[in-house]
Amino acid sequence: MSARKAGAWLGLLAASAAGAAILEWIGLSAGLLLGPMLAAIAFSARGAGLSLSRPLFIGAQAVIGCLIAGTLDIATFSRVVTQWPIFLGVTAATLGASSLLGYLLSRWRVLPGSTAIWGSMPGAASAMVVIADAFGADARLVAFMTYTRVVCVAAAASILAAVLGAHRGDALVTMLAPAPLIPSLATLAVAGVGALIGLKLRIPGGALLAPMAVGIALHALGIVRMTLPEPVLAISYALIGWRIGLAFTRETLALARKALPRVLLATFALIGFSAALSLLLSRITGIDPVSAYLAVSPGGLDSVAIIATSVPVDQPFVMAMQALRFLAVLALGPTLARFAARRFNKNPPPEGEGDQPQAGGGG
Repeated sequence: MSARKAGAWLGLLAASAAGAAILEWIGLSAGLLLGPMLAAIAFSARGAGLSLSRPLFIGAQAVIGCLIAGTLDIATFSRVVTQWPIFLGVTAATLGASSLLGYLLSRWRVLPGSTAIWGSMPGAASAMVVIADAFGADARLVAFMTYTRVVCVAAAASILAAVLGAHRGDALVTMLAPAPLIPSLATLAVAGVGALIGLKLRIPGGALLAPMAVGIALHALGIVRMTLPEPVLAISYALIGWRIGLAFTRETLALARKALPRVLLATFALIGFSAALSLLLSRITGIDPVSAYLAVSPGGLDSVAIIATSVPVDQPFVMAMQALRFLAVLALGPTLARFAARRFNKNPPPEGEGDQPQAGGGG
């Protein structure tokens, strides 16, 4: 590593720590995620040229998968079964709204082919980028659109939690709280083994999904009590934040510059739809508004999990709803994207529209 790059990483680390401390001090939730995320966006947009190594990101995803698993138990699954119309209806509504926005962005030629469909899929940010690349979409534009939405959703959810007084408290005190050794080691082992299984089986989003599935089974059966030391969680939050923020490179921003206003408009429309849906969900189920919003918010599963564990909300409900949508997106995303690609390949853009953001590999 060159001295310049080492200096950039040290600067990013310092800026991330300062950002996290400021956000926690003013009462925003998930400062340990948002601080590093915003710092990484600033450094990357200024041409720092940093990128997070894949093993570190995989490890962070595996830890978050175990974090999610620790919030789900037999009672949660019983709740899903007994309230299946609500879970299914909310999942269908958010997926339908996201697909419609992606379809409109494709139809209006804001983004090429199926790229807008992949970029609009909620709840599976990193997985969508990987799968989109495999299906021929422009992974850079999908990453830009996906992570723009994740940043906006994470910020909106944290602000909502702060406004409604749902901030959990002193992050430093929580950070220094001791964790039981044996359960912590067992949980980290589940994270490692689960990530290897996910990668070996080539499961989309496997580094998150496989540890989550293994952890849910072991936790529900009472074999392993999912426990993670706070410093490990803090490092994982920072790595996730860096991964999201460093996706906003100069090249990606230049490529998507013309599309940015309409991508932001679509993102805010989706956030507004989710807010309205959460109010309806809160009224129907009686859960608090923050839990309802986190349950339906169209951010990444990993970032929503981090926010949900930093505020006093109904974590099992939030995680069950998000996990169900995550699986729905993985199951239906390829079909929707293929449909969009076929439709728009049959209808090439009129002359004069060829100056929209394009890149090799786009849909």
